[in-house]
Amino acid sequence: MTGTAAAAEPHNPHPQRWRAALGRAGSRAAEVPPYRTSGKIVRATGLVLEAVGLKIPLGSGCRIELSAPGEPPSYAEAEVVGFTGERLYLMPLEPVSGLIPGARVFPLGGNGARRFPLGEQLLGRVVDGSGRPLDGGPALDLSVGGCLAAAPFNPLNRTPIKQQIDVGIRAINSLLSVGRGQRLGLFAGSGVGKSVLLGMMARYTAADVIVVGLIGERGREVKDFIDNILGDEGRRRAAVVAAPADTSALQRLQGAAYATRIAEYFRDAGKNVLLIMDSLTRYAMAQREIALAIGEPPATKGYPPSVFARLPVLVERAGNGENGGSITAFYTVLTEGDDQQDPIADSARAILDGHIVLSRPLAESGHYPAIDIEASISRAMSAIVDDTQLRRAQRLKQLFSRYQRNRDLISVGAYSPGHDPQLDQAVQRHPMIERFLQQGMHECADLPSTASALAALLPEIAAAATNTAPNIPSTTGATP
Repeated sequence: MTGTAAAAEPHNPHPQRWRAALGRAGSRAAEVPPYRTSGKIVRATGLVLEAVGLKIPLGSGCRIELSAPGEPPSYAEAEVVGFTGERLYLMPLEPVSGLIPGARVFPLGGNGARRFPLGEQLLGRVVDGSGRPLDGGPALDLSVGGCLAAAPFNPLNRTPIKQQIDVGIRAINSLLSVGRGQRLGLFAGSGVGKSVLLGMMARYTAADVIVVGLIGERGREVKDFIDNILGDEGRRRAAVVAAPADTSALQRLQGAAYATRIAEYFRDAGKNVLLIMDSLTRYAMAQREIALAIGEPPATKGYPPSVFARLPVLVERAGNGENGGSITAFYTVLTEGDDQQDPIADSARAILDGHIVLSRPLAESGHYPAIDIEASISRAMSAIVDDTQLRRAQRLKQLFSRYQRNRDLISVGAYSPGHDPQLDQAVQRHPMIERFLQQGMHECADLPSTASALAALLPEIAAAATNTAPNIPSTTGATP
């Protein structure tokens, strides 16, 4: 035996090293649980999959095995969107073609919360709703990331809106002034210049970082917005999250939450962020798809109650922070058939800090941007501009409104000057007001130039402020 052992010794020249390697492997194996928790798919109908055998929290992520036995494994991610008794309702984030009855479902590690890349690495990049690059660039580092859930925020800790932000658009800077940290809705039908206006804001707004969420839009519009509307200048300081219309409803919801989370990251770092989300209506429609699929009853015009509960949860995450950072947000709201009383439009108006309405008749007449200044309002304007600008804005709206109310009489020749001094002024200044409100898509109108143009259009307001000129009667009861 001794001779045999001695003869075998040269075949194992490093016994200590092998023993150490086996010891480490054994230690790692001891840490692995003796079983792997899994469930199985028992029903697939429409958008929802039903699984049994798992107990994981609502909102947790899981992976569904798609490959048949003996084939290379492939998986699709899904999220728990509801449950009944022992059954979980899963909503896939990606196509599940190849799914077979009894397919296994595995929970994600940890608490089931997925991590998404965050930080400076996202600037200049285009990603999908899960944080995967769409621009062909390198993969993003998940170590600089986090989950989508927002920490509870005390509303009393928010910094008040006190500073006007320059958006580069004359009509908005003068008549619908936007404050840093304000949240506004852009209400428009299809084809009235909504995307062009958003692109102008992205290029000209004074912000450190731009975050763009393209939710539920056509795939062609995503590329067009990035290449032609946002442009190279805007893209360098922008992070774009794209979840087009052909993605799952859950991916669209996740894309909106992810864009907001990116904006929160930069705001918490003390930066001033411009968040553009197109559109809030598609976000609501995605939630409607999910809610109806899991059996929630429809309410107002087919929208379940959860839709109206989720809108303020998303919107309230924007605004000013505690450390000087801010998120100034513009949410587009698609008004179907130009109906301003659409339930989503009506709900959005109630939770936003103002709304800008785009008019189809103005767009059809070649008036761009087609902002209806009579139907639009900024609720923070009185707190961020001086009294002179506020009076000038009120006076311009009065003149514009007086002309619009008498437009038919003027067009048929029934108007004769000298009977109504207010209407006479409105008719005289209307061409100048129209030129003031119109602006080319490649023209930037900053705050100083806008203020000078408004003062030149209404010079009597400055004189009235110093009591050196007579008061001009107001048609609405407000001080001119």
